[in-house]
Amino acid sequence: MRSRRPGLWSALAVAGLLVTAAFFAIRTDSDQGVSETRTLSVPDTRVRVEVLNGGGVGGAARRATEFARSIGFDVVYFGNAESFDRVESEVVDRVGRPELAEAVAEALGIGNVRSDPDPDLYVDVSVVLGSRWDLPEDFRRSPAGS
Repeated sequence: MRSRRPGLWSALAVAGLLVTAAFFAIRTDSDQGVSETRTLSVPDTRVRVEVLNGGGVGGAARRATEFARSIGFDVVYFGNAESFDRVESEVVDRVGRPELAEAVAEALGIGNVRSDPDPDLYVDVSVVLGSRWDLPEDFRRSPAGS
């Protein structure tokens, strides 16, 4: 027997999708109240990233690497920078595609982005972490960030 109200089922399905989307867009944190979850825009293309510890904070490059990989960036190298005198972090476009560097910077919570293409490097983006850099708040609270 056919339903006499096919539009009703469509409306219920759309309403269900909207409720589900709203649930995932807003999370409740017991000590923070209600806040929006950050939506990251990771490019659809492979982004080869190097992460360098320039601030001397132990394990910073490894933590940044694990986080960047967990959200879809291809970190092909991590290690120490030439010196540990950096306070502020910086993300550098190495291939003339600043949108890739900006996506990495946004994900890592870094505001300083510049372009310095270098065809001798086999990366798209270089990240130099300063001593003030820390994991984005969302990642620190998640089980994966522990």
